Amino acid sequence: MSPRTNDGEPERELPASGRRSEDTDSVADAGAGAGAGQDTEAKATEAAATDEPVADQTVADEPVADEPVADERVAAVRRFAAAGRRRRVVELGVCAAMLAVALTAGAIAVGATHETRNTPVVTAAAVTPGLLASADLGEGITALQAHLRAQPRDFGGWATLGLAYVEQARTNGDPSRYPQAEQALKRSLALRPDNDQALAGRAALAAARHDFPNALKYADQALKQNPYSERALCSRIDALVELGRYDDAARAADLADERRPGVPVFTRYAYVRELRGDVTTARRVLDQALNSSTTPGDIAYVATQIGQLAWNQGDYEDALTHYARALAADENYLPALEGRARAQAASGRRAEALTGLENVVARFPLPGPLVELGELYEARGAEGDRAKADDQYTLVDAWTALARANGVNADLDTALAAADHGDRTAALRAARAEWDRRRTVHTADALAWALHVNGKDAEALPYARRATATGYRNASFLYHRGVIEQATGNAKDARTHLTAALKLNPGFSPPGARAARTALKALEAAK
Repeated sequence: MSPRTNDGEPERELPASGRRSEDTDSVADAGAGAGAGQDTEAKATEAAATDEPVADQTVADEPVADEPVADERVAAVRRFAAAGRRRRVVELGVCAAMLAVALTAGAIAVGATHETRNTPVVTAAAVTPGLLASADLGEGITALQAHLRAQPRDFGGWATLGLAYVEQARTNGDPSRYPQAEQALKRSLALRPDNDQALAGRAALAAARHDFPNALKYADQALKQNPYSERALCSRIDALVELGRYDDAARAADLADERRPGVPVFTRYAYVRELRGDVTTARRVLDQALNSSTTPGDIAYVATQIGQLAWNQGDYEDALTHYARALAADENYLPALEGRARAQAASGRRAEALTGLENVVARFPLPGPLVELGELYEARGAEGDRAKADDQYTLVDAWTALARANGVNADLDTALAAADHGDRTAALRAARAEWDRRRTVHTADALAWALHVNGKDAEALPYARRATATGYRNASFLYHRGVIEQATGNAKDARTHLTAALKLNPGFSPPGARAARTALKALEAAK
C-alpha cells in the first residue's frame, strides 16, 4: 500500500462525507494534545440535453462530463498498456494524451444556457455540498449537472461540482476528472472571484495533482476569505506535510483543530503525529475520529486509516479488523480493499490476498495495488506468474502516463515503481526531480533507494538517514537504510536497521522482507 500521503493511494483528501456535527469536540478538548456568448451557450445547452460533447468551449462555458464507466476506463488503460513500456517516452506521452481524450469523450456541457441575468446566484438547497455527503457521489454529480443546466450562474454549484470531481478522481482512480474539476472551479471563480469554496477546491485539486506549492497558495487565499473553511484548513495541512514542513504542519493542525474539529481535521492531526513517531497519540486521535463518525463514508475512511496505522506497526489482526469495519460501511472502498489484501498476504493468506488484489486492479488499475499484485505473483512463483507480474508493472507505466496527461505530477510514483520493477535510470531521474520540488521523508527514501539501485550508495546514505530522521515508523524506510548501510560497509548499523524493519512489520513487502532476511544472514555470517 502506498504511503498515507497525497503522493499515493489513498491520497489524504477530505472524504465525501466529511462534515462535523455541532457538538464535536476538538482534539485538544479530548485530551490528545493541542489542538461566452449566447451562441455558444445555446450549443452547450443542446449538447447537455443530448449528452453530446461540445468542443472549443470558453473558460466560462466549460464542459462537464458524465461519469466514465469503470470497465471502459480499465479497458482503455489496459489497451494503452499493451503498447509496452519500452516505447519511446514521447510516444508514451502522446498515447496517454489520446487516452485522456478518449476517457472524456462523453462530455456534456452544463455550464452555458441562455441566461438573461448577469448576477451570480447561490447554490439551491437541493444541491448543497451535503447532498454529496449524504448520497451516492455519482448521483450527486448528476443532480448538480441538472441544476447547473437550469442555473448556470450558480458559483457555489460550480465549486461543489469541482470538488465532487476531485473526490471522484481520488476514489475511482480516474485522473481524467482533474481537468473537469479545474474547468468547474474556474467557472465558479469567473462568476464570483475570491469565493472561498472555489479557492478551497483549487487547493484540493492542486494537492491531488501533487502541486503542493499551489495547494498551499490557494488554501491561504481561501482562508483569507473564510478562516473557518474546513476544506482549506485541511488542504493547508496536506500541503505543508507534502512540502516537508512538518513543524508548520503541526501548527496548522493545531489551528484547524481549534477552528473546525471533526473527522477531516482529526485524521490529518493524527498523521502529523505519526510522522513524528508518536503512534500512541495518532491512534488515540483516530479512535476519537471513528467514535465521532456517523456516515458510512466517514466510517470507511477513518477505519481504514486505523487499519493502515496498525499495518505499519505489524499488527495485522487489528488492521484486518478495521478494514472489515470499513468495508461493512462501504464494501467498495478501494483503500480498505487494498489494505485488507496486503494484511492477508502478510498473515500467510496469500490466495485470499491475490484474489482481492486481482478484483481491485480489475476495477481500479492504480500504481499501489498493481505493484503489490505483481510482487505477490513473483512471490508465488507459479507457471506464468513472472509474465503476470510484468503485466502489472507495465500497467503502472500506463497509469503514470495517463496521470501526467491530466496534470498530475507522477515523479514519485515513477521513482517508487521503476526502482524495483522498471527503468532504474528513469527512477533516479524522477526521484531527483521530486526531491528538487519537495523534501519529505518519502521523497528522501525514494531518492535514496533510486540511488542505491543505480550503484550510488555513498550518495544514497545521507538521504536514507534523512528518511528516518523524524521518527516515522516505516519498515520499508528502515529496510532501505539497512541495505544501503550494508553496501557502504556500515555493518553494525545495517544489522540494526534491517532487524528493526523485520521486527516492526515482518510482512512489509514480499520481496523486501525476503531480501532483508537474506541480508541479515549475510551480515551475521561475516561477523
